[in-house]
Amino acid sequence: MAAVTRSCRPWGSLLGLFGLVSAAAAAWDLASLRCNLGAFCECDFRPDLPGLECDLAQHLAGQHLAKALVMKALKAFVRDPAPTKPLVLSLHGWTGTGKSYVSSLLAHYLFQGGLRSPRVHHFSPVIHFPHPSHIERYKKDLKSWVQGNLTACGRSLFLFDEMDKMPPGLMEVLRPFLGSSWVVYGTNYRKAIFIFISNTGGEQINQVALEAWRSRRDREEILLQELEPVISRAVLDNPHHGFSHSGIMEERLLDAVVPFLPLQRHHVRHCVLNELAQLGLEPRDEVVQAVLDSTTFFPEDEQLFSSNGCKTVASRISFFL
Repeated sequence: MAAVTRSCRPWGSLLGLFGLVSAAAAAWDLASLRCNLGAFCECDFRPDLPGLECDLAQHLAGQHLAKALVMKALKAFVRDPAPTKPLVLSLHGWTGTGKSYVSSLLAHYLFQGGLRSPRVHHFSPVIHFPHPSHIERYKKDLKSWVQGNLTACGRSLFLFDEMDKMPPGLMEVLRPFLGSSWVVYGTNYRKAIFIFISNTGGEQINQVALEAWRSRRDREEILLQELEPVISRAVLDNPHHGFSHSGIMEERLLDAVVPFLPLQRHHVRHCVLNELAQLGLEPRDEVVQAVLDSTTFFPEDEQLFSSNGCKTVASRISFFL
């Protein structure tokens, strides 16, 4: 299937990813109709991997590992006409480092409808699973939702945010959908994508990055082999993480653990410039400097990493325009 061509342009804040044109909306309706008529449809799955790679290269600051891992996994998965299992990625890192931004870009560049596509499903524990006492009902509903939507279209994306706040035991209902079996509950699910997002492991990632900096190692020299074991241990040691007692990590159902490094001052500056471009404004040194001066950095002695990454950049800019 030919990829949809999109320009690689600065999005700045995540809000830009929600904009859609009416022509795209009409295409979703047509795709949905085709899905209802044929079991092997691709629905509105229109992967634009060059566009995604371009956007990540230009606008995701300071994340060489995340860029490489996400693109490698996606290229192999999308180009395989008959994958033997779904693509399962787990994104880990400090707040504001780009995890939600990347997941939104994936929706935008993989599905014609982006985040509003009927084939993109976003789950938040605060919104969808707020009461731990209702765990059995949540399990039943989640299993039914995943199974039903994969029956409607195997090319579906499931995003699970704030995994460190998920009710314990809920994710175990997903385990049969994540492995290498061909059919589960009568549903063909091999072409689905599951993305799990959490802050768990963020402190461990920060410590590795800090030690690298103190050793005068280049940030780009930090390897996945240094981070993956400490992230996995942090998840397994955290009884409140959604993977706890689910068997998902123990059975190695994740295709990649994707670490997001803490952001330094020049990375935050990059985010400020992107946000100004998104607003249609020329770069203004006094605005950039004011935002940087209002940002908290840690550790206390080195003042190296942004406490909130780029999370508050958009709101801070408005104070200094």
